[in-house]
Amino acid sequence: MPPAAPTTSEVAVGTRAMPLLPAAAFVLVWSSGYIAGPAAVRAAAPLTVLGWRFVLAAALGALVALALRRSPRISRPVLVRVAVIGLAMNAVQFSMMFLAFDRGLPAVLGSLFHALSPVLTALLAALLLHERISLLQVGGFLLGVAGVLVVLGPEVEEAGGVAGVALGAAAMLMLSIGTLGQRWIGEEPDLLWSTVVQFAVSAPPVLLLGYLTEGAFPVEDPTVTAVALGYQVVVNSLLGLALLALLVRRAGSGAAASLFFLSPPVTAVLAWLILGETLGTRELVGLAVAVVGVGAATRTRQPARPP
Repeated sequence: MPPAAPTTSEVAVGTRAMPLLPAAAFVLVWSSGYIAGPAAVRAAAPLTVLGWRFVLAAALGALVALALRRSPRISRPVLVRVAVIGLAMNAVQFSMMFLAFDRGLPAVLGSLFHALSPVLTALLAALLLHERISLLQVGGFLLGVAGVLVVLGPEVEEAGGVAGVALGAAAMLMLSIGTLGQRWIGEEPDLLWSTVVQFAVSAPPVLLLGYLTEGAFPVEDPTVTAVALGYQVVVNSLLGLALLALLVRRAGSGAAASLFFLSPPVTAVLAWLILGETLGTRELVGLAVAVVGVGAATRTRQPARPP
């Protein structure tokens, strides 16, 4: 933390200050994805709508990259690594989460699983790469898991059943593994073009699996599907990427991770307003416990260094 207290327009992160408005916009955009996802799977089959999201995001991202004259040069080895990580973080991870939403996993639980991902990534780095980790990170993760269990409660079927909860937890794990895998890429290719590649390689397997398991046109409400799909492509995928890049440039790579703990309560409000999902006293207590755990673990995290 910097020696001086943050002003009203900044929030301190690491050794640099994070601008308030882009940070607030990123939290809102990130949280709204947990509303657009369930809304989309209520109107269409999950894998099909997700596959078309990847197609449209790749196409629109490529157009933006060309308009901005971003260099598409990526060496073949790096291109392969970018594609593999994209399959893990997009095709596998999002497919699990969308299938969980389709089974009834609430938006807040989906947000909580993803909010725990940065802390889980640090734990995996400690286990697999022997990086240092603080007791506060471990305690924060355990507290976050405890909060998720309290929100879940004894009625698992109301949260998508065992399968829905397991898919949500697996999506969290895959997101953490993919985040660690980013280090395997080695170089730092153009962020926009590498994201286009990751969307593009994720679309075919998801669409094929969707066709085989869901049929050719599994859409119940075309209007809602189109709105939710367009929102996910333009706002969640591209605007979210732009805000993330801005935060990383202005405040460092830990900026987004330090904001994850804000996503579940914002998601809870949006889910109540848009999806009609309500939280009882037990769920609110569990949400508060999880947010405190994730917030403590992420906002105090220092860059990990090998011993």
